[in-house]
Amino acid sequence: MPETQLSRMAEDPWRVFKIMAEFVESFDTLSRLGPAVTIFGSARTKPEDRYYKAAQLIGEGLAKEKISVVTGGGPGIMEAANRGGAKPKSVPSVGLNIELPFEQKCNRFSNLTIDFHYFFTRKVCLVKYSMGFVYMPGGFGTLDELFEVVTLIQTQRIPAFPVILFGKAYWRGMFDWISSTLEPAGMISPGDLNLLRVSDDPEEVIEWIRTYRRTIGVPDQVPAAFR
Repeated sequence: MPETQLSRMAEDPWRVFKIMAEFVESFDTLSRLGPAVTIFGSARTKPEDRYYKAAQLIGEGLAKEKISVVTGGGPGIMEAANRGGAKPKSVPSVGLNIELPFEQKCNRFSNLTIDFHYFFTRKVCLVKYSMGFVYMPGGFGTLDELFEVVTLIQTQRIPAFPVILFGKAYWRGMFDWISSTLEPAGMISPGDLNLLRVSDDPEEVIEWIRTYRRTIGVPDQVPAAFR
């Protein structure tokens, strides 16, 4: 076995403490957040794009409802959602930033930022403290998060939170493939596709979240620093 591989294996037990530290810091901060919704989407979306503008409107609308916006902290859709979420200045606009050698650095609109080294610790935190999930158009990372959350709901590991896909035209091909291929092949159960909602209207997205919040009786719980 190469020496470099042996040295990495020797470091593995110590790496556990770094993983634990990321969980402890993030759990301690986010457990005091109050009602929150996570918005996912591409880091490559430009400010002039209609989906950027829609994400900003959704973020602002949620913040006005005293619901914190949580994103991956980067540019593109994440920046747009944090930008909207920070505008009312009533709740935290949270960026859970991942350290990458390219593409990602924390956007300036997130007023509560946590940095992560590991993707999997960040992924836990993007889900654990939210009561709804909005997926704007995105790539592999967005799809990864979408199917992970749907799997958690499907297997009853988390409640049936609203899972909302924004952009009917963008997501249509995926919906068609799921309904024409996965479901007939028995790879998913009948009705599993109903776990997903799709919209082209930012206000409709906000209303779905608002209705769900009333249904489960989640009260306002804004941290003192943001009141």
